[in-house]
Amino acid sequence: MSNTKKPPTKKRRWLIGSAIILLVAAIGALFILRQGQSQQTTVEASDIVTAFIGDLSPEATASGQVVTQRDARIAPLTAGVVAKIYVGVGDQVEAGDVLLELETAALQRALLSAQQALLVQENNLAALLEPTAAADIAAAEAAVASAQATLASLQVGPTPEEIAGAEADVRAANADIAAAGARLNNITAVPGPDALYAAQIELELAQTAATQAAEQHSTILVTAPNEFLSAERLAEMELALRTQALQANAQLSSAQESLNKLQNGDPNSTAAAQASLSASVAQRDLAQLQLEQLLAGASDAQIAAAASSLAQAQANLDALQRGPTDAQIIAAEVAIEQARIGVQRAEMNLARATLTAPFAGTVTAVTINEGEIASGVVMELVDSHNLEVLLSVDEIDLADLSVGQTATITLETWPDDELQGRITAIAPTAASDNSALVTYDVYLSLGDTDLPILVGMTSNADIVTRRSEGVLLLPNAAINIDRSAGTYSVHKVTRNGDQPPTVTETAVTIGLRDGQYTQITSGLQAGDEALIGNVLPVFNFSPGNGNRTGGGSPFGGGQ
Repeated sequence: MSNTKKPPTKKRRWLIGSAIILLVAAIGALFILRQGQSQQTTVEASDIVTAFIGDLSPEATASGQVVTQRDARIAPLTAGVVAKIYVGVGDQVEAGDVLLELETAALQRALLSAQQALLVQENNLAALLEPTAAADIAAAEAAVASAQATLASLQVGPTPEEIAGAEADVRAANADIAAAGARLNNITAVPGPDALYAAQIELELAQTAATQAAEQHSTILVTAPNEFLSAERLAEMELALRTQALQANAQLSSAQESLNKLQNGDPNSTAAAQASLSASVAQRDLAQLQLEQLLAGASDAQIAAAASSLAQAQANLDALQRGPTDAQIIAAEVAIEQARIGVQRAEMNLARATLTAPFAGTVTAVTINEGEIASGVVMELVDSHNLEVLLSVDEIDLADLSVGQTATITLETWPDDELQGRITAIAPTAASDNSALVTYDVYLSLGDTDLPILVGMTSNADIVTRRSEGVLLLPNAAINIDRSAGTYSVHKVTRNGDQPPTVTETAVTIGLRDGQYTQITSGLQAGDEALIGNVLPVFNFSPGNGNRTGGGSPFGGGQ
């Protein structure tokens, strides 16, 4: 026998389905009938809250960091070797304090040179403006007269006197040539036998005299004083004989030189005579050329050059008499101004060698050592006296924020100390990051405090976004929310004397909310009571009244 069950027939499946549908419909109808109806129940007094009139200040909560309102990356405007560093990381400085100095020897020399250049240009202008001295004008007039005479002489031609003088110069030069030639011939002529023989006799006599004088001097040197010759007399004789010997030697040298000149000639005399002859010939050639030029008359080029010299001399005289022109004065003044700019530039470069603090603050970085070449950023400084809190706020919440709203600020380092601040600025553009979340930077002022707050500390801020006064409020815990339908309700408690209170689910509309209370805009009155939490089940089969005026956003609205 088979144990296989038969599948249900179509009629049976239809009957089962119909029964299920009827059951669900009955249950739904029962709940619909109960919707909005009052029920008696037993509740604790601690579960009941009362609607009341009060003030509401919703707040936005955001986290951020402490930042400085200004910082500085300090770099020298001119490169140089670091001579002295006066601060270190963490040092407090005041505005104008010296932070670093570069070596200034070259800069000081450049300043001195620029100052000297300025002084020169100022002296040039002063000299230009001074009246011309009479002596300078007289000298210029004399130069004009001389140039005029030269030009006139070239234009008229030579006079007989000038020609005669030039011819006399040629004759004198020829006479000098003849005399120099005769001297050279005398020096270079070969001596005769008689002259050589006489010179040899003179040399032999000089040799004999020198020998005798030397022997007599030697004899007296070895003679001792005796009864005939005293020491004083011997000394006198020795001096006389020594002098005689010296003279004899000098005569011997002269006789030898005379014989040598006769035999070999005097090279010095020959060279001098030849040089004298050459100079005389050159002088004669120059005199002859001048005579020829004088007889030929002045060329056009010479006349033009003389005319040009006269024009230049006349222009110099006119300039001295007229004084400086406007163009000369302007040029001198421009030169002074350029020199003055050079001094200012040198002073600026010298001043730039000293780096000072642009504001009071704290040194956060020193990236160079003494002796190194400074180029680029060498220090970083933050203004530790003007701190603020930077928040990153979602764009959804930005609409409820505005400059001037108050905020309560706490720091992670000191969570129990509350500081008061205000929104000072909201960034006009979104912050740039890689996330899909769009946020904006919001800046809060940081109130006065004795806490040693540092840049970068984590902070939390509660910002009062709105304020409603004299509105109907109910604790948040008593509000029931149907997110799918967008409706709000409360379990309203109605008291009937000694009877147990009646609880009715009542639709409400809400306004602003904060962390504790919700504004009730309709559905309740002051003094009405409601249960905390969902004591009764809530069924929402319909879209409800759809009246939603608020939410649960931190800045107001539904949750």
